[in-house]
Amino acid sequence: MKYSKVYIEAFGYELAPNVVTTDDIEKRLKPFYDATNINSGQLYALTGIKERRFWDIDHSISDEAIKASKKAIDESGISPDQIDSLVFCGVCRKGFEPATSCSIADGLNISRNAHVYDVSNACLGVITGMIQVANEIELGNIKAGIVVSCETSRQIVDSTIDEINEHKTLEFFKKAVATMTGGSGAVAVLLTDGSFSKNNALHKITGTTIKNSIQHHNLCSWGFLEKGMPVNSKIVMRTKAEEVLEHGIKLVVETYRKFLHEFHLSSDNIDKFIGHQVGAIHHQSFYKALGIDMKKDFRTYPFLGNIGTVSLPITAAIANDRDFLNSGDFVCFIGVGSGLNCLVMGIEW
Repeated sequence: MKYSKVYIEAFGYELAPNVVTTDDIEKRLKPFYDATNINSGQLYALTGIKERRFWDIDHSISDEAIKASKKAIDESGISPDQIDSLVFCGVCRKGFEPATSCSIADGLNISRNAHVYDVSNACLGVITGMIQVANEIELGNIKAGIVVSCETSRQIVDSTIDEINEHKTLEFFKKAVATMTGGSGAVAVLLTDGSFSKNNALHKITGTTIKNSIQHHNLCSWGFLEKGMPVNSKIVMRTKAEEVLEHGIKLVVETYRKFLHEFHLSSDNIDKFIGHQVGAIHHQSFYKALGIDMKKDFRTYPFLGNIGTVSLPITAAIANDRDFLNSGDFVCFIGVGSGLNCLVMGIEW
């Protein structure tokens, strides 16, 4: 997919208020460590995450998404009634229905003519939402759309800690450790056709490449412990981390090579990379496989953890705030999500 008139107009994000260190979680895992005679410190050694953030217990996903969206809208100077589409892309939602996007759009006073809906694609949700809005802009159907997400990890992390301490086995710990990377946050990305901006701070999306390895859809799951949707079933997360890494690396290499070929680029043409943030081993392995200098990468996982759909766009927003991304840079967004799906997006910053 190639674009000629799609721009990132503004970002907005909201950091969850409660900092939870890896040491805090390690202390809660003491029953497991004592039972298995394993020294504490394994979480940081495996993930490279020092801390992550949780929302307050009584938080609302839509309220936090509204806060992030208002920041993006205020920065752009665009009126909410000029936004033609709002897409909510989180793994976490207020419920099965109605679409979480509806309460967010209402809280922002988005135009009643806007297309308001949810998109789901595991950790690639926001980038998928950006593609949906970009396609509409490129076709001339809309002039502006906002892509929003909010993720919360407190409940699943707390539940998994209890499970690890209950099972007290290294085998179960391996299946559950990826869940311990979870963080919380909200983000919004405002896309336009460039006709609203009064400055030169727009970031032009040039195109996107997609590949999948859907035969590996069973490697990571977050849902009901029992089959179907039984009302009394426990919600759990399970990840075959080593297999996700192995097959994810293969897929990202294939997708990246396809991206370079389709857009007639070499790695030397790409100035900066913003990757989906999971943890140290995952991050380093991906860039090593791609043959990319890590100096071109900006990391947030050491202090934010893995915020699912929020991770990549919030990393881009923070990198922009800290002047890591400069005007004139060609920036590559790249990520793999459970399924497995991979997306690579090129942006002229």
